Amino acid sequence: MANPNNPESRGQGTAASAAQTAKEAAANLGHKAQDTASNLAQKARDTAGDLGHKAQERAGDALGAVGQGMSSLAGSIRQNVPREGMLGSAAGSVAEGLESGGRYLREHDVNEIGADVGQLVRQHPLPALLTVFGIGFLLGSALRR
Repeated sequence: MANPNNPESRGQGTAASAAQTAKEAAANLGHKAQDTASNLAQKARDTAGDLGHKAQERAGDALGAVGQGMSSLAGSIRQNVPREGMLGSAAGSVAEGLESGGRYLREHDVNEIGADVGQLVRQHPLPALLTVFGIGFLLGSALRR
C-alpha cells in the first residue's frame, strides 16, 4: 500500500497523474486533428461538387450554343441553296439533319446526352469503336501538321 507521506509514493502518484494528463491531452489532440481533417475533407468535397456543377452548366450552355448555331446553319442552307433537283434534295436533307441535331442539343442536358451515347455504344459497339478510331486518326493527322 502506498504511503502518502512517503516522498517516493508521492512521486509515483505525480508521475501517474502526469502520464494520465499527457494521455488525455494526446487523445484530445487526436480528436481535434480528426475533426479538422474531416472538416477539410468535407470542404474539399463541397468545392469539387460546386466546380463540377459549374462545369456541367458551362458545358450545357456550350451545347445549347452549338445547337443554336446548327439550327442557324440549317436555315442558311435552306435559304441559299436551290430547292429543286438533286442538289436541293441533298441540301434539304443536310438542313433537316442539322436542325434535328441542333434541337436535340438545345433540349437535352449533358447527362442525358451521355446516357444516350452510352446506350448507342452498347447497341452498336463495332461502329462506335470504328468511329472513335477514325476521329482519333483525323485528330492525330491534323495535330501532326
